[in-house]
Amino acid sequence: MSIPTRKLGKTGLDVSIIGFGGGHSANARIDEATTVRLIHAAIERGVTFMDNAWEYADGEAERRMGIALEGKRDQVVLMTKVCARDRAGAEQQLHESLKRFKTDVIDVWQFHEVNYDNDPDWIFKADGAVEAALRAREAGKIRYIGFTGHKSPHILKGMLAQDFDWDTCQMPINVLDAHYRSFQHEMLPELERRGIGVIGMKSLGGGGQIVSDVGLTAEECRRYSLTLGISTLVCGIQSDADLDQDVAIADDFEPYTADEMQALEKRVEQVATDGRHEWFKSMQTFDSQYHRDQHGFRAIAR
Repeated sequence: MSIPTRKLGKTGLDVSIIGFGGGHSANARIDEATTVRLIHAAIERGVTFMDNAWEYADGEAERRMGIALEGKRDQVVLMTKVCARDRAGAEQQLHESLKRFKTDVIDVWQFHEVNYDNDPDWIFKADGAVEAALRAREAGKIRYIGFTGHKSPHILKGMLAQDFDWDTCQMPINVLDAHYRSFQHEMLPELERRGIGVIGMKSLGGGGQIVSDVGLTAEECRRYSLTLGISTLVCGIQSDADLDQDVAIADDFEPYTADEMQALEKRVEQVATDGRHEWFKSMQTFDSQYHRDQHGFRAIAR
């Protein structure tokens, strides 16, 4: 069997229904050789969507992925994220990302962590980061433009309200989300209507807590998210066991019925309505320090 693919919205790009999450691939527990080997193994097994961001592990995640993609760049859809909100800063970060990836073009470039209410205004102000994106696309350095966020649907709606033809949006898609600050209810229908490719994330909660604390299986979580109208689901793959698990789920994927989806939502309802397990929505500790610094928030002890 091979991993199924879906269209990434109106971009026309075909992407595997699971993607390789760069944010989990370069932490202190994983050395460079392991990261490179896991990316190679994922590509060999049919994973064609690569997720990353300029700020992950202070650039180490992009650098390692760049090493892994040497000679394999044309086999994947490469996505990374920009953190700066101003044009000059975004241009510099794009330059650094291209250098780390050892490539001339990034397929999808997304504004990272649109988590603060004024982020859309900052990105679209005069000399804002959107100007860097448009110039980069015109120059052939990027192909498609999107945005991400994990805090609240109302903030991402601020991006949709801009006069801009978005290509992609990355947001949390999990079973708990059905009950609290719900991206799947408040964002997904409009994204589908506009043909914007939806990149799902945090199907296990971002730290596996929907499995460890709520008691669902990884298969239940991944399958729930994949049943919704998303193009691909980013998975945090940190070991061979993770890769085997997620590839098997993707290989054997069959969508849940409406009754099965409702049953899963009912199982978690009691612990889902206050955001206690969706920390990325309810607590600022999950936000990048880079973005907290942008907005003048103090560092938070972890």
